[in-house]
Amino acid sequence: MLPTILVYILYIIAPIMVAIGYSFTKYSGIGRAKLIGFSNYNRLFSDETFWLSLKNTVIILAVDFLLLLILAFLTALLLNNNLKFNGLSKALIFSPAIIAPIIVGIIWVYILDPEVGILNNLLEAIGLSALKQKWIGGAHLTPFSIAVIYFWQQLGYIVTIYVAGLKMVPEEVLEAARIDGASAVQKVLYVIIPMMRSTISSVAILVITGVFKIFEIVQQTTNGGPNHLSETLVTYSYATTFKNAEYGYGMSLATVTFIFCLFVVAVYQLVFRERKE
Repeated sequence: MLPTILVYILYIIAPIMVAIGYSFTKYSGIGRAKLIGFSNYNRLFSDETFWLSLKNTVIILAVDFLLLLILAFLTALLLNNNLKFNGLSKALIFSPAIIAPIIVGIIWVYILDPEVGILNNLLEAIGLSALKQKWIGGAHLTPFSIAVIYFWQQLGYIVTIYVAGLKMVPEEVLEAARIDGASAVQKVLYVIIPMMRSTISSVAILVITGVFKIFEIVQQTTNGGPNHLSETLVTYSYATTFKNAEYGYGMSLATVTFIFCLFVVAVYQLVFRERKE
């Protein structure tokens, strides 16, 4: 284990510690960093853009958590059966997962852009102009649109994990449930889901950590604008650090994002931990 532990410390733990250290400094990236204590954190908690980016991140997390945990599971249940065109369906569902996030952003700009996007133009063409919205770049719908884009991109990956988990459920147990008169819904609720608890937990943690890392999609679709209305915690941290050259403040944002992500994961594991009889 020693080589693995050393690599983990060198490339994971050490950079985190360095980032936390810089969060207590004023540093432009040039010259020496000046230690300023908790000033960055005091500024952070009075920063309206920080709270807006936190709200956007929470909205994306809530939407994707429900969509990817529930709809991806239902999709996996369908794909686990020997349906017609099953192989083609799996390939089509998984295909967005292999597209680079920056390309995903470009694709959805052409769909959701309020002016040139396909969606608004289609609504106008069929006489539903009243339903046209500012899907991206507006004050309200952007985080929901980002959540839908991320769901589209990650669906195939999460479904693949679920299908692998379904394959691990013993056929003998399912057959016994069927003989006992369990309906399809009862088998899912009382046999499959309990036996896939660890898989579902892994998916939940992947979704939580994945949402906190969303960057390219936001950058490509809105670039955090207008006026920071569509920023997430990661994009705001990036803009502060590399565009504004405020490394200390940017690292305080990154540190708070890291802690908040750990907190959400811990709460999930505490609430949904497996209770031993």
